[in-house]
Amino acid sequence: AAGQSCFFLLLYTLLLVVVAKMNDLKPVTLTCKADVDVDVTWKLSGDVIEKDQYMENYQQDGPNLNVLDVEHPMLGEYSCWSGEKLLSSTYLLLEAEEERDLDSLITCWAKSYDCTFNCNWISKKYTAVRLGLGNDWKSCQWVIGSEQANGVIPFELSHSLSSYAEETTMLVVTIEAINSETILRRTKRFYLRDIIKPDTPQIVRCQKVGEHQLNVSIDPPSSWSSPHSFFTLEHEIEYEMKNNGQVHPSNQSNNISKLRVRSRDPLVLSSWSQWTPWKNVTY
Repeated sequence: AAGQSCFFLLLYTLLLVVVAKMNDLKPVTLTCKADVDVDVTWKLSGDVIEKDQYMENYQQDGPNLNVLDVEHPMLGEYSCWSGEKLLSSTYLLLEAEEERDLDSLITCWAKSYDCTFNCNWISKKYTAVRLGLGNDWKSCQWVIGSEQANGVIPFELSHSLSSYAEETTMLVVTIEAINSETILRRTKRFYLRDIIKPDTPQIVRCQKVGEHQLNVSIDPPSSWSSPHSFFTLEHEIEYEMKNNGQVHPSNQSNNISKLRVRSRDPLVLSSWSQWTPWKNVTY
């Protein structure tokens, strides 16, 4: 099913960002949403830009502001005012150096082959992040991460891939992250099949039948794609022995006290799901 390519679970706000490059001699223009003949005042991080700063660092062009030879003290939030009225604001940021290990910043997984997948952004270095799929990432809004525990921000994205067709096109996720001075923009590409990780399955029953048989019934997680006859799952069972508490990967003894299960897609050898909680064997 097709859907919006960006969906956020957290508080968000719209940020207008202009990106500059260090040592670029070309001025950067910041636009003020005002009529040409309106007398405006520009502020940087809440402080009025004084007249003596204009000759060296700035040049005003009608209501707009040209920033000359961008350096670190000139980065941050610029706002234009008409008296006490805020007209607009813009963040002037530098391009961040590329993070070497993007996988340490973002992890994506899909619970099934249905129309959504999830990503976690993991970093305290940046204060706002946005993710988008395909060409729609520019319309996505920023998620403020300052109040999130451990710097983890969850995202859910929608795609329009068919669950039944052979997957020939990679998903392209664009990530933008900002802090007070820099903006990081990277692209992550992957096939949906490569990020499949089912939710934990359900143990319906585990019961001893006779002396040497154990009847274990397992259902796929409710989030798994259907019909289950087409989207099959492979299950792995671990057993804990009754006397010594040792864990075995297979039913090597009839002296079993409890067991747990995890699942994966055997066709693509997907990641294993999380283990179920231990379940006692009924005698």
